[in-house]
Amino acid sequence: MPYKPRVEKDELKLMRFLNTRMDLLEKDKKHFLNLQKGYEGEGMFDLLTEKLSLERYVLNDLLLEFNNSKFQIDTTMIVQEKIYLFEVKNFESEYEYRSGILHTIAGNEVNNPLDQIKRSESLFRQLLQKLGLKYPVESWVIFINPEFTLYQAPKNQPFKLPTQLNQFMKKLNATPSKLNGWHKKLADQLVSLHQIDSPYPRLPPYEYGQLRNGFTCATCHSFSVSLQEKELVCGHCGHHEKLESAVLRSVEELKLLFPNRKITTNAVHEWCGVGLSKKGIKRFLDKNYKSFGHNRWIYYE
Repeated sequence: MPYKPRVEKDELKLMRFLNTRMDLLEKDKKHFLNLQKGYEGEGMFDLLTEKLSLERYVLNDLLLEFNNSKFQIDTTMIVQEKIYLFEVKNFESEYEYRSGILHTIAGNEVNNPLDQIKRSESLFRQLLQKLGLKYPVESWVIFINPEFTLYQAPKNQPFKLPTQLNQFMKKLNATPSKLNGWHKKLADQLVSLHQIDSPYPRLPPYEYGQLRNGFTCATCHSFSVSLQEKELVCGHCGHHEKLESAVLRSVEELKLLFPNRKITTNAVHEWCGVGLSKKGIKRFLDKNYKSFGHNRWIYYE
C-alpha cells in the first residue's frame, strides 16, 4: 500500500465528463486521451511497486514547489539509503533517440522526458538542502508500455525500457532497506509539502446547456443505461450499479463540473434525467449529505 496513494486528478475526471456529455474539439479530445493514457501508465507502474517486498515509502503524484517553481514527480520511493524519483511514460509504437532528441518513427520530435526528470531531480535536491537533508537521489524514466520500442536507446541515460523492467524491479527489490522513524518523518514532510494543483487551464469552455444530461455507465460511460428495480444496468457493457451509488456519482459529477451550482433535489433530478422520482433522490441526498435551508429552498453540501 503506497504511503501516498495515487488518485485520479480532477482535470482528468472533468475531461472525461466533458468527453461523454459534449462534442470536444479534436485538440481537446487529444488532450483528454493523453491524460487518460498517462494515468493508465502510472497505474501499471503502481502494480510493479506494490509487488516489492523491500521496506519503502512510496509517494505517488507529488506536486512540490521550490523557489516559485513547481515540479511534479510521478512516483517517489524512499528506501534506507536513497530516494528514487520515477517519471512514467506510457508511450507506444516506435521511437528513435538521436542527438539527445526523442522522435517518433515518422520523424516528429516529442518532449524528452529526460529533460523533465532532470529538472525535477534538480529542484528536489535543492528542496532537500533547504530542509537540511543530505540524501542520495536517483532518477529514472520508466517506459511502461510493452508496445513501446526505442531505437538507438542510449546506454548512458536513465531510461528503463519495457523489456528491462522485470530485471530492474528484481534488482531494486534486492536492495537492503530497513526504515526507521527518520524515514517516516521524511515521508510525512514531503506529503505535507504536496501542493494542491492549480485550476485547469486546459479545460475547454462549457456551459450547462451544452451538456447532455442523464445517467451514464460507471464503467464504459455510455448513456445506454436503464433502471431495473434498484439498479442501473448498462446495455452496452452489462455493468450493474446500485441506484444510490449511481445518484451519488452523478451528484459528484455535477459538483465538479459546476462548483457554484447549489445541489438541490430538482437540480439532481434534471441532471440524472427521467426515470427516477424526486422523492427517491431526496432520500439519497438526505442520507448522504448535509442539508441547509428550509422547504423548497433546501440545498445540500
